[in-house]
Amino acid sequence: MQLNLKNVKALLTDIRFFIYLFFTIRLIGITNPPLEVSHNWRQTTVTMVARNFIETDANMLYPRIDFAGEKTGITGMEFPVLNYLIYFASAIFGYEHWYGRLINLLFSSVGLWFFYLLVRKYFLHPIAFNATLILAVSVWFSYSRKIMPDTFSMSLVLMALYVGTNYLEATKNNWIQLLCYMLLLAFGVLSKLPSGCLLPILVAFYFNKEIPVSRKWLFAAATAFALLPVVWWYFYWVPYLVSTYGFWHFFMGKSIRIGIAEIILHYQDALHNFYDIALKYIGFLACITGLVVMVRKRDKQMMLIATLSFVPFLLIMLKAGFTFTHHGYYMIPFVPVMALLAAYGLQIIQSIQVKGWIILAIAIEGIAAQQHDFRIHENYQNCMKLETALDQFSERTDLILINSGEYPTPMYFAHRKGWINTNEKVLDPNYIDELKSKGLKYIVILKRCFGTEVSMNGYPKIVDNDHFCIYKATPKPD
Repeated sequence: MQLNLKNVKALLTDIRFFIYLFFTIRLIGITNPPLEVSHNWRQTTVTMVARNFIETDANMLYPRIDFAGEKTGITGMEFPVLNYLIYFASAIFGYEHWYGRLINLLFSSVGLWFFYLLVRKYFLHPIAFNATLILAVSVWFSYSRKIMPDTFSMSLVLMALYVGTNYLEATKNNWIQLLCYMLLLAFGVLSKLPSGCLLPILVAFYFNKEIPVSRKWLFAAATAFALLPVVWWYFYWVPYLVSTYGFWHFFMGKSIRIGIAEIILHYQDALHNFYDIALKYIGFLACITGLVVMVRKRDKQMMLIATLSFVPFLLIMLKAGFTFTHHGYYMIPFVPVMALLAAYGLQIIQSIQVKGWIILAIAIEGIAAQQHDFRIHENYQNCMKLETALDQFSERTDLILINSGEYPTPMYFAHRKGWINTNEKVLDPNYIDELKSKGLKYIVILKRCFGTEVSMNGYPKIVDNDHFCIYKATPKPD
């Protein structure tokens, strides 16, 4: 019995057990289509690009979406690293919606391990352990199983930071470490530009006199070289794709002046991202406690980490403006720092049992708030019937119009290309005539999900059920 208790204790103090545990929990519903109520639109823009790599063109410099109407669909977006991994898996096993979920979950779980290793290098083991647990049940929990690049890219950046700091602190130059750092950093920031907001933390190492000056310069040069593709992609190639192929999709931010005005106007939603979305309420209180402890102790190391990471994150907030206030995934680049602050704040509690109960409360609150992402609402599932319905009389090359507003999700499940717009535009005969001149063949009217029912008088109705109608774009003869 005593041996078993020792084994249990060893297990519960090994962060790898919890990383495996949370990985296993998030396998529930891993094969679900990207139809959660939260951010299904964002996931389907990833999956449609991956599917187009398979069906149209595998050149990753030319990602294609399906809702650009008669255009090629080529447009500027994040560098499609995650999309291309889905393409590789599909080339081997055949295409499935959920590959992106599993790929992201795998990388994001490894990212937790590297976060733990990174924090453990500079803080006590309990802080590293608790920070990793808090990060695992934060907003990271649900987004790490979504088909989105946010936690995927942050995981690559965390790996890069760990390998990079190992290189800086080694007794001699390790060229393999430096190369791995460059590759991880390049692909991480290429996958999602805001993920680079933790990089300024590395500036602190340039004040370390024990690191040879030559190595600091070499590391700086390697960092700049790794970020060159990022600058080229986002500030040259993305605008080039948009201007050349005529379809704007990717959000590159707005002026800081406008962003500040929007943040002030929607300050309650902006704060909501911090105290509710990121860590939930108990975790956020622990984070605030960490800030207070940091200031009272005048902990220069912690102050440096918090400041060097928050300043670039603040810039991201101000560049995003209103968009930041309404999308929780914008918190992901900063949530590792918040998790570290929360664990740092919990160190003021001497009792291991009390600290354990608080961590448990943070975990229960965090997971409970995200459990809805494990299931698909019945009305959303009916989107999956669009492709079968259209296949009965339509070719995959036929262009369609769907009344889903700004949501591309139904277009992905229709497995067609075309346009998405509001009921008001769909009912505009001049708009329909314009689309018909560009090749519009069918009009899909969604009744319960992503759209509301409207009647397309004068057009032949081909399909009519409880969830959608499909009309032929050719008017009925008089």
